Amino acid sequence: MNADELAKRITRDVGRAIGDFDMISEGDRVMVCVSGGKDSYAMLEILHGLRRRSPVRFELVAVHLDQGQPGYDGAPLRAWLDAQGYEHHILREDTYSVVIERVPEGSTYCSLCSRLRRGILYSAATRLGCTRIALGHHRDDAIETLMLNLFFSGRIAAMPAKLTSDDGAHVVIRPMIYCAEETLAAYAQARAFPILPCNLCGSQETAQRKQVKALLGRLEAEHPGVKSSIFASLGNVRPTQLLDLALALKPEDQRAHDRAPKASLGHGRLRIVNDE
Repeated sequence: MNADELAKRITRDVGRAIGDFDMISEGDRVMVCVSGGKDSYAMLEILHGLRRRSPVRFELVAVHLDQGQPGYDGAPLRAWLDAQGYEHHILREDTYSVVIERVPEGSTYCSLCSRLRRGILYSAATRLGCTRIALGHHRDDAIETLMLNLFFSGRIAAMPAKLTSDDGAHVVIRPMIYCAEETLAAYAQARAFPILPCNLCGSQETAQRKQVKALLGRLEAEHPGVKSSIFASLGNVRPTQLLDLALALKPEDQRAHDRAPKASLGHGRLRIVNDE
């Protein structure tokens, strides 16, 4: 598929996600977190297209965080943002040194790095008057997180499509949650986005997420559709068939739960004006 065809597919998935989880409302100011990776470039472009075509009025502001990694060069990203005419802000915080100092050798950086980054982005959202914080996590990220929690944390949890912070001050959304990584990768290649490498977590070849990604890749090759099935399970939960006493439903409550209408992973309500 060419870039236009890929954009239509991604737009459809993003529109469904926004509609299913009521991610964006009239008057929202959305902070689009642009890491310099393929997913966040695509998210910004697709949300920009939706903003122009949707009857719901909202604003976008791109935010990129320079974390002080060795060899970092954000010039290609800044040039691209300028050329596209997006409102954007570049934040500079040396989280790299903090992570390297505090994380023992051989351990993964992801947890501390993400906590530091989240705090910086929350503060920036408040300062910029943003009512939503959009992250570029996609379907495969959610699946991998589910498997990581199953294998290494002993819990069933993935990534919420929409999350309100503990203090209620911020709403995090993941508009790409229905998008397959391979589609985003093809789109990034077709659009020739200036990808910035990650020299922190991306340098850890033995990280558990990479192992899980490789496992899922092998399973998908042997059993096509297995990742879609795993993702569908996140919207098809049966509490009475699990062992969490706090969540277990009585049989009659489970039957009512099964009969109740609910959004499946794929049927959105966001109305988009087709400008073709």
